[in-house]
Amino acid sequence: MKLLVRNLARTTTEHEIRVLFSAYGTVTECNLVLDQETGQSKGFAFVEMPDKDEAKNALENLHHTSVAKSKIRVKFAQN
Repeated sequence: MKLLVRNLARTTTEHEIRVLFSAYGTVTECNLVLDQETGQSKGFAFVEMPDKDEAKNALENLHHTSVAKSKIRVKFAQN
């Protein structure tokens, strides 16, 4: 299941996101979206978790959680 993580602080790293979601299960992929010109974070990422129950648990526990002073939003990504 692919999750969309929004409202990330520009300083949050891909590693930090992976560690955060790994607390709820297996993360097979984590992609922090970067601006092609500046290389800076655009403030959102995609996290792939193969187990639907783990992904749902991560969503329920992390949606509206404060990470680096930003309240993140998590939802299932559109395919």
